[in-house]
Amino acid sequence: MKTILCYGDSLTWGYDPRDGTRYPFDQRWPGVLEQELGKGFHVIEEALSGRTTIVESPLLSNRSGLKMIEPLLESHAPIDLCILMLGTNDIAPYYHLTASDIAGGCLALIWAIEKSQAGPAGAAPEILLIAPPLLGRMSGIMGLFYEGGEKTLRALSKTYKTVADSSRCHFFDASKYVKASKIDGVHLDPEAHRVLAMEIKKIVAPILQGDKQNAQ
Repeated sequence: MKTILCYGDSLTWGYDPRDGTRYPFDQRWPGVLEQELGKGFHVIEEALSGRTTIVESPLLSNRSGLKMIEPLLESHAPIDLCILMLGTNDIAPYYHLTASDIAGGCLALIWAIEKSQAGPAGAAPEILLIAPPLLGRMSGIMGLFYEGGEKTLRALSKTYKTVADSSRCHFFDASKYVKASKIDGVHLDPEAHRVLAMEIKKIVAPILQGDKQNAQ
């Protein structure tokens, strides 16, 4: 059995922009990924709305991804692959973070995973770093939280790729494949969750089958 830990925010949690509820597991991208990978793969969601890379939220408690990742790695060990998709919340203007700052937060998470003994036989898990989707036309409270951070989010693809290359971990740019929902301009529709899962599968399968050369 191969175990995949998906560590993220509301885009992984499955926030439904229509009413603020949660999509069923089989509609969220980690659930779709597990279905598509088939027998022998176990996908764990560790997602929390408002989660950041390393900073604490002034609105919600325990949102620093770095603060929580070590006990979660230990809790779910052994983990073959850890997928990180964070950064959307970090671009909120009240954090005053640059794209390089946010990428640095991802680097801190990668180091924590690399130092862990949460992989098979006490090694570290493989790591896939995902640059999150871009924002659309925001409405309501989403505009209040994120407006002004669009340029920073667009720059994450480049800074995340730099971090992934320097860390020799795998990289995927979600913004090339999915767009935010037209409803709130931040979260994903079920169709986008499925597309995201199918594209991630193309990377995950070779990694876990030991064919790293064909993993993007």
